[in-house]
Amino acid sequence: MRTEQAVTVARGDYLPYPYAIPSIALEFDLDPARTRVLSRLSIERQPGVPADTPLALKGEDLALVSVAVDGSPIAEGGYTISDGVLRLTGLPAACEVEIVSDCRPAENSTLMGLYVSGASLFTQCEAEGFRRITWFADRPDVMSRYRVTLRGTRADYPLLLSNGNLVDAGDLPDGRHQAVWEDPHPKPCYLFALVAGNLTCRELRTRTRSGRDVLLQVYSDPGSESQTEWALASLERSLRWDEDRFGLELDLDRFMVVAARDFNMGAMENKGLNIFNAAYVLADPDTATDANYLAIEAVIGHEYFHNWTGNRVTCRDWFQLSLKEGLTVFRDQEFTADMMARGQDAAAAASARAVKRIDDVATLRAAQFPEDAGPMAHPIRPESYQEIGNFYTATVYEKGAEVIRMQHTLLGEAGFRAGMDEYFRRHDGQAVTCDDFVDAMESVYRDLHPGRDLSVFRRWYQQAGTPRVSVTLDHDAAAQRCTVTLSQRNPAVGVEKQDASAQEKPPLHIPFALGLLDPQGRALPLTLDGKTQETVLLELTTASAQWTFENIPAQPIPSLLRDFSAPVIVDYPWTDAALALLSAHDGNPFARWEAGQELATRQILANAARHQAGEPLAADPTLVDAWRATLRDPKLDAAYRARALMLPSEKTLAERMQPIDPPALAAARDFLRAELGRQLAQDWRAAYQDNQTEGAFSPAPGPAGRRALKNLSLAYLMAGDAAANQALAETQYRGAANMTDRMGALSALVNEGSGDAVGQAIADFHTRWQHDPLVIDKWFALQATARGTDVAAARALMAHPAFTLRNPNRARALVFQFCLNNARGLHAADGAGYDFWAEQVLALDALNPEVAARLARAMDNWARYAPALRTGMQAALGRVRAHAGLSRNVAEIVAKALDI
Repeated sequence: MRTEQAVTVARGDYLPYPYAIPSIALEFDLDPARTRVLSRLSIERQPGVPADTPLALKGEDLALVSVAVDGSPIAEGGYTISDGVLRLTGLPAACEVEIVSDCRPAENSTLMGLYVSGASLFTQCEAEGFRRITWFADRPDVMSRYRVTLRGTRADYPLLLSNGNLVDAGDLPDGRHQAVWEDPHPKPCYLFALVAGNLTCRELRTRTRSGRDVLLQVYSDPGSESQTEWALASLERSLRWDEDRFGLELDLDRFMVVAARDFNMGAMENKGLNIFNAAYVLADPDTATDANYLAIEAVIGHEYFHNWTGNRVTCRDWFQLSLKEGLTVFRDQEFTADMMARGQDAAAAASARAVKRIDDVATLRAAQFPEDAGPMAHPIRPESYQEIGNFYTATVYEKGAEVIRMQHTLLGEAGFRAGMDEYFRRHDGQAVTCDDFVDAMESVYRDLHPGRDLSVFRRWYQQAGTPRVSVTLDHDAAAQRCTVTLSQRNPAVGVEKQDASAQEKPPLHIPFALGLLDPQGRALPLTLDGKTQETVLLELTTASAQWTFENIPAQPIPSLLRDFSAPVIVDYPWTDAALALLSAHDGNPFARWEAGQELATRQILANAARHQAGEPLAADPTLVDAWRATLRDPKLDAAYRARALMLPSEKTLAERMQPIDPPALAAARDFLRAELGRQLAQDWRAAYQDNQTEGAFSPAPGPAGRRALKNLSLAYLMAGDAAANQALAETQYRGAANMTDRMGALSALVNEGSGDAVGQAIADFHTRWQHDPLVIDKWFALQATARGTDVAAARALMAHPAFTLRNPNRARALVFQFCLNNARGLHAADGAGYDFWAEQVLALDALNPEVAARLARAMDNWARYAPALRTGMQAALGRVRAHAGLSRNVAEIVAKALDI
């Protein structure tokens, strides 16, 4: 059995596995109560390994039936089992080990290994789930070729799927049948998958650029066929994009995507057989929002792109997780940007790319910046862990993608492609490290910049925390010269604070994109390295550095960190007037958005302080005028204006507040939102009318952007004067022709409306979609985050017959949304929100520790909160920590939070 004693694993302790396992044959007799697994392992002792070195295979919640070596059974005295490890000694240098064991899928609530969802069987093996299926060297650097035989009753499991290519299938006695699959490519066991059940299929035959015919398939529950069209089209677009952008082809005869109703994560890139959370597969206009369509395309792309960046080249160990995840997030971000921009003119394409960049940075700041400032702060390549499942983090994924993006910025598109080609040339079919990736990129960087290298850049893989870059401008009017000084610092965070040697971290290599505007808002030409451009890329590799630009007649206004060229925080004393000018005139769409966000942030933080002091709140005319100018600007498309006119999220704002006081932030943000709604009511109403979308629904960027601006306008109108605009929201709800508009109207009613109409709309929504779990997840999530939802209301929702903690999507829709995105409810003055959080963490931990650990992180930064809140948060953490039988997953989270 698995021990719950925490053991710290250190990156520096890595040792290669002493045995190669070049091939594995698996036979499954599938049954939800007890599945028997026969595993035949081809074993080869590595050169130089002593003959008495045991073969150590890990297993969890398995019943061992028998062990044999080269066909001879091994008695119990010939092997040992302790702490979840089966050890065989005295093996010849090469042999076949046969193991028979049983697992119990129906009892497996962790959703790791082999488990039941509905009437079907699914697997999830990353990171360490394969050991719940059979005894094995469950680590990513042991790569094997798999032959898999699946057997089951045809009535229960008409479909039998595994990795690779189907090589045989046929009937067996007693109504059973079997299917045999072979994967021609070696892979680690975390990429193994099987699916067995009664599923429907939508498929498409297409041809790769080299002329091979391949089959693309999307499987889902019967009756959902109409909802898989977008997923299949997204899969084909992903295939084409990877061929065009990176020259990478599908390397199997088929590629399968399967939708599972119960799944811990978003999706899994198992070789050729991707298993997805159904939320990232199923969509039609009546049930999915524009955001859902966008997410499906992105996640389909992400998992498909893993076929090369993660599968063909995989991680040597789990410390290298960002090698595949950061790189593949960058690739899916670029894919989405290209899909949003395709078929549009240059201006519209640039705007679409800016919208995507804004969305990615907003996600980074809301999720990863707080992580970098908290007890779980870690580099994108961690130095140690206790439970690897806890390190599937925003740092590894989103910050990891930013580190890849910086390399793309430093090398340029052609250089980055050359680096990728070199990476695959060196490492195809291998399990490698982050250093191996940077080595390939550095080989190109040195060619582009003789005498320079990426030695300083590698520190991004070693350091935690969000660096701060201070900017000063010295303008010499007489010489018409401007000197820009950049200075960086990255204080110790998280576990680094416990290491005195880490208190002073060396500087990073930061690509910093900069432009200068004159007092009228016109771009100034800047000359750097003999090239004159409106945007220059400064490479900061020391603690401080200066650059001087000529022909700058007047004091310029700086446009800083254009396109968010590095994941840093910029310190510069802009005036509000300068920010307003940037918001109206900056030629870089991202920097223009950033200026407006900074204006709004200053206003909200000032009002939060007034709220705490009991003073009246105010809306500065500078901000109102800036919002009006953006709203009215005919040169800006609707999607961009929808992003530019959103207020910063409470999570992003919290990173600027010391100490954090969520109720005060919520009050200040609500006030400004209402004032903008009231003072710009005429403009919002015009935008609402001008952005109606007629005709058939399309998730394309144009109509999706118009819907986004229309529904944002409705939200502002309701915030400014709910009584005057509720009829508009009710009319939109009743007449909505798609889920985006229906949810936009329902959200406005739930958050701002009053009277019987609100309850009627909530009831009507449930009645319409009570048989669609993914839509009911939206219903729960909307109510969980509503302004009026307190702990009592959350408990009432949990009592609804449709709620269950056993389904991760349902738990995330209600419990997670309340604890992570309802500041008023969670941080209630009476502490009831903290008690609720602790209760749900413990309840989930008994069912699914991986999901529980993600909820536990809601309290990561408790020590940064206002004293009146901090005490209750600390007590709730202590209650969880003291619970007997706490999983390693949750124990690591709460211990690190409390031990800061």
